[in-house]
Amino acid sequence: MLPVYICEDEEEIRRIQMEYLEKQILIEGYDMKIAVCSGCPEKILDAVKDASGRGIYFLDVELKGESMDGFSLGQQIRKYDPRGFIIYVTAYKNLAFETFRYHLEALDYIVKESMETMKEGLRHSLSVITERMQAEQGEHREFFSVKVMDVVKHVPVDEIMFFEAAPGTHRIALHGTNDWFDFIGSLRELEGQLGSRFLRAHRAYLVNVEQIAELDLKGREIRMKNGERCLFSKNMKGQLLERI
Repeated sequence: MLPVYICEDEEEIRRIQMEYLEKQILIEGYDMKIAVCSGCPEKILDAVKDASGRGIYFLDVELKGESMDGFSLGQQIRKYDPRGFIIYVTAYKNLAFETFRYHLEALDYIVKESMETMKEGLRHSLSVITERMQAEQGEHREFFSVKVMDVVKHVPVDEIMFFEAAPGTHRIALHGTNDWFDFIGSLRELEGQLGSRFLRAHRAYLVNVEQIAELDLKGREIRMKNGERCLFSKNMKGQLLERI
């Protein structure tokens, strides 16, 4: 069951949100429940720290008189629940871009233009979350998770082309089908973590064998299915030919 957390500083708005969400959960038969409804961000965080698993978070942006605003609260939540669903509910339409600046990967940004607009946004968010959860359960995909700055990235393993070690540093670049980012780590640790699907083709490259398109034996290059290229060592030629 997914816990739902509401953080809203206006008591009347908070009550309306809680009652409407409870009604929608009951009507639609969602596997969810209201866990905490409060105007205090610390109460939300304390509950998240004690909980295990994924949650849904409806957060106001401007939390008057509190130690943090909704964006700061979202950043703290991400440390304990990196895959949770964060939805901002606020009167400030022009602050929507801030969710990207804070790297919060918010599911939605609901503007409180009217009660009906807000309720429709709440209803839509629950529906989208349910669809996403069902899709994930149907995929049964394996994910590679790593912390990048203050954000935890989740990349499907079958979408990773290769990992590249930057010379003279402890940074590793992940080359994916539609993604690229770097993080602190070591190829040796990744090799042990990811298993036989990945092959240490070169001292600087850990390659997803299933994503190899072809080998350039003369130039000792590997062409991946997304068109990217990386190198392989002379003594790895036999293993690569055997694996592909």
